[in-house]
Amino acid sequence: MRLTRTAALALATALTAGPALADLNFPSLSYRTGPYASGGVPFADGYADYFTLLNERDGGIGGEKAVVTECETAYDTTRGVECYEQLRGGQPLVLQPMSTGITYQLIPRMTEDKLPLLTVGYGRTSAADGATFPWVFNFPATYWDGASVAIKYLLDESGGSLEGKKIALVYHNSAYGKEPIRTLEKLSEKYGFTLTTIPVDSPGQEQKSQWLQIRRERPDFVLMWGWGVMNSVAVSEAASIGFPMDHFIGIWWSGAEPDVLPAGAGADGYKALAFTGVGDHYKFYDDLRQYVTDAGKGAGDGSSVGTVQYNRGIFAAMLAAESAKKAQALAGHANITPEEMRDGMEALSLDAAALEALGMTGFSPEIAVTCQNHRSAGKGMMTQWNAAEKKWVVLTDFIEPDNDVIWPLVEEDAAAFRAESGTVQRECPAG
Repeated sequence: MRLTRTAALALATALTAGPALADLNFPSLSYRTGPYASGGVPFADGYADYFTLLNERDGGIGGEKAVVTECETAYDTTRGVECYEQLRGGQPLVLQPMSTGITYQLIPRMTEDKLPLLTVGYGRTSAADGATFPWVFNFPATYWDGASVAIKYLLDESGGSLEGKKIALVYHNSAYGKEPIRTLEKLSEKYGFTLTTIPVDSPGQEQKSQWLQIRRERPDFVLMWGWGVMNSVAVSEAASIGFPMDHFIGIWWSGAEPDVLPAGAGADGYKALAFTGVGDHYKFYDDLRQYVTDAGKGAGDGSSVGTVQYNRGIFAAMLAAESAKKAQALAGHANITPEEMRDGMEALSLDAAALEALGMTGFSPEIAVTCQNHRSAGKGMMTQWNAAEKKWVVLTDFIEPDNDVIWPLVEEDAAAFRAESGTVQRECPAG
């Protein structure tokens, strides 16, 4: 019994041990279990595989090995906070919680601990104001940007006017799903459309009443802020009532393969926003196959490689890695601290030439982060599902959001946060 207990203790110590002090620590707050695992698994695989690529091909980042320690959250806010408490002592360079609910809970903790927080396409939108949220970043785009890009796309599709149109928002009844409502209300005032908001309680397996309401009210367009099983149920319900799929648009977290495949041919024409490219034809995949997946060093079984959420994991890891490279250049040494990582994130710039060098031309929008702007340009593009070929097709270039609507909302919400929390806005350099 003593030997068994000793062995168990050794195993527990090995599982909880952090990376070596010389390693660069990029924790993964994953959810491979629970109702949202269909999106969480491929994202976590892509995130891990990109760092494996850097380690195998480049010897790490600046000569330092990148370590990915996973902590399972099951997309549960309480478990996400528990993961943070387990990971915070290991000098994580950046945490990406993959949950808006977890993000809201971590913002004050990580600000106090001076650890960088990156929410790629989710989280608290007003964290785009870097003067108010110096430790929080949400590049390349926010939910408010997504709402604006969708409306700009619909404006173009409707001949430049949405006056008198009816738009319904079907949303996950959570902090995440409620994020775009305020922006859409402002945009409805500007462009003259009527907005109807329709909540769906988690996990979203029952939506009969919501889609009966849509059939009854007959909106011109439906937008969706869904996640997990809610998405596939919504697409199937829309098909069952005969709603035109090319008038149904999901946010980027409602536009992956598991969201449409269950509906079969009924999902054909469904559209979704995206901030990363689709498919596996990008140049960086040549190296990824050689050094990771074909070499048997991938995090998963390979079935999700090239899918939407896998690509999102790749993208999130790339942003962290490039921020670390920038931090190393600014600090003048490779073994950077979380505070130096924050400086690198705030100075991150990925232009067309930099993306080409990464093999990511067309895969990512250009990124330019500043002290004042922690979200970059906020661009997104529109994709559409081709059910016959079982693939997503890119319909547009990256579209810029309506910043004369978005940025005043960011500043207003950031000011409210400062008033509530007692946060003092820092001075940012001009320009």
